[in-house]
Amino acid sequence: MSDSQRFFIEIAYKGTAYHGWQAQPNALTVQEVLDQKLSTVFRQQIQSLGCGRTDAGVHATQFYAHFDIQNISDNLVMHTNTLKSINAILPVDIVAKQIVKVNNTAHARFDATLRSYQYHIHFTKNPFKTEESWLLKYHDLDVVAMNQAAAIILEYDDFTSFCKSKADNHTNICKLLCCEWHKTSNGLIFYITANRFLRNMVRAIVGTLVDVGLGKLQANQLRNIIESENRCNAGASVPACGLYLTKINYNYIINGQ
Repeated sequence: MSDSQRFFIEIAYKGTAYHGWQAQPNALTVQEVLDQKLSTVFRQQIQSLGCGRTDAGVHATQFYAHFDIQNISDNLVMHTNTLKSINAILPVDIVAKQIVKVNNTAHARFDATLRSYQYHIHFTKNPFKTEESWLLKYHDLDVVAMNQAAAIILEYDDFTSFCKSKADNHTNICKLLCCEWHKTSNGLIFYITANRFLRNMVRAIVGTLVDVGLGKLQANQLRNIIESENRCNAGASVPACGLYLTKINYNYIINGQ
């Protein structure tokens, strides 16, 4: 047994009550709560590092963070009862799904190869979707045009036009693999997958595509918007309540294990 061992923890959370994932002063975050509960269970100070950031009100059905444990048996950390103990003290809107032993150099953020998001829209008032989907009172969205515009987005890799202004990014280049809308019984779900995402990128893309669906923009105008590299030319960011981080891929973790 080494002095320190790294683990990944897979969690899911409803983000309504939290000011995003990342710990910050004077605001409740998922990371802050998770670290407190892990520290209690393992009886030592735990500082996790997440696979990315989610904004206030954004949800995650799959999220990974890594943390290091000092002088505790690997088997004890990954024991089923340990996971039960963590879940027993986590609030009802956060769940721990699994703990995986990884190499001490493994990194939850930098080692992720793909990330997937969904954005949920519903068209009629539904109290059971409040805070979990965006109520958009338009039934006549042109979904064909929205998907034509989404296909155009797939042709590009510079997403400066959909990035929050003054964001401190090393690069605005992202490799998209999926960008499409699917109809549901009373709404739409937007699916998008990429190797990385910029801050506010998905919500800005959704807002722009909804403008296409409403006839405010033509699908082919997406080329001009993207090539302008100007956030002001894209649509408004949609509300956080409909956004879900749904999948994180690593080369050394079997998702859904």
